[in-house]
Amino acid sequence: MSELGLVQTLKDAVKTSMRARDKARTQALRLIQAELKRVEVDERIELDDTRVISILDKMLKQRRDSIKQFEDAGRNELAEGELFEVKVIQDFLPEALSEEELSAIVVKAIADSDASGMKDMGKVMALVKPQIQGRAEVGKVSQLVKSTLA
Repeated sequence: MSELGLVQTLKDAVKTSMRARDKARTQALRLIQAELKRVEVDERIELDDTRVISILDKMLKQRRDSIKQFEDAGRNELAEGELFEVKVIQDFLPEALSEEELSAIVVKAIADSDASGMKDMGKVMALVKPQIQGRAEVGKVSQLVKSTLA
């Protein structure tokens, strides 16, 4: 990202997209800003980059769920709009982890937690989640943990 922080980077991106007259990108960026502002007001806090990443990660999950529902309903034009928002949100998240990196994190977490079976999945996920925040889908990682523990 940048040394300025994600909130400032986002503000700068809005200004840039407005100057470029990119309405779709500006609208998506404003949706992100609105969600960040809502959290700041509701929780009466100033957001740090870690919290911003977790909010963006949640927004990403919501968009992916919407895309699936729209595609199942045959509403491809709405799914495309959500897909565009996903791409914009991903611009502000850290680079995604590769399969090898994910596997290494999961194997290390299993070793660190002395997990021996499915009953220890919660311990493993507690160790894995902070490391993958914004860099991998929790659902896929959960399946990887299950298959590794089985």
